[in-house]
Amino acid sequence: MAKEILGTTWTVYDADTLTQAEIYGKVLTELGEKHKDIVALTADLAKSTKIGKFNEVFPERFFNVGIAEQNLFGVAAGMAKAGLLPVVSTMATFASMRAAEQVRTDICYQNLNVKIIATHAGVSFGAAGSTHHCLEDLSIMRAFPNMTVIVPADGIETANAVKAAIEEHKGPVYIRIGRGFEPPYYKNDDYGFEIGKAVKLREGTDITIIATGVTVLQAVEAADFLKENDGISVEVINMHTIKPIDRQAVLDAVNNSRRILTVEEHNIM
Repeated sequence: MAKEILGTTWTVYDADTLTQAEIYGKVLTELGEKHKDIVALTADLAKSTKIGKFNEVFPERFFNVGIAEQNLFGVAAGMAKAGLLPVVSTMATFASMRAAEQVRTDICYQNLNVKIIATHAGVSFGAAGSTHHCLEDLSIMRAFPNMTVIVPADGIETANAVKAAIEEHKGPVYIRIGRGFEPPYYKNDDYGFEIGKAVKLREGTDITIIATGVTVLQAVEAADFLKENDGISVEVINMHTIKPIDRQAVLDAVNNSRRILTVEEHNIM
């Protein structure tokens, strides 16, 4: 059976396109047809981050600056100042640490309309080791002024996040995704995604799990297991936007269950 994800058609035989990166590459290309001011930038990682999909259709609007991440974000800032809408993609560890000063000073301080899609986040890069694992980026990006931080749960939510960041939000956005092979949670994209608004996935009264990113699916599975085996009523909230945080959702959860457990692929700081 074919499914529709913001215009992108896939079948059960196209499971690899369900990864967050594959879907964002396709959605970005579709948005490029509609928004002629979108330009895509990479630091020699077009294939790994899947932003190369955009290059296949719009080579004249695609820019590879080479292995120079600081320059990557400086160029994006200049393009935004010139009235373009730059979408920059590189690995999360490079976007949040190697180019942190440029993201903060060139983009965030000026509140420029640059969208950053950071891939290979958390420990999704596996054998690449600690230098390529990224467990600090949410803290870093959340601290920057004017930055919006989104952590999609799966490929479908990534599609919603990219679309919302480009069409519904003006200013810098950091979208954090994995390397690939993230199992999908959502069946379709019409569940009501809104930047800054959490999504309640399970009702519960004993404890609330607030999860984000790839941990959302595991949180739901844990809630279902606890209900079936121990009779524990677990509320599950998908906090896809880290900044601005949905404070009301947290307060409501405290009132409903009195106990909060947070789950994220990140350090606790």
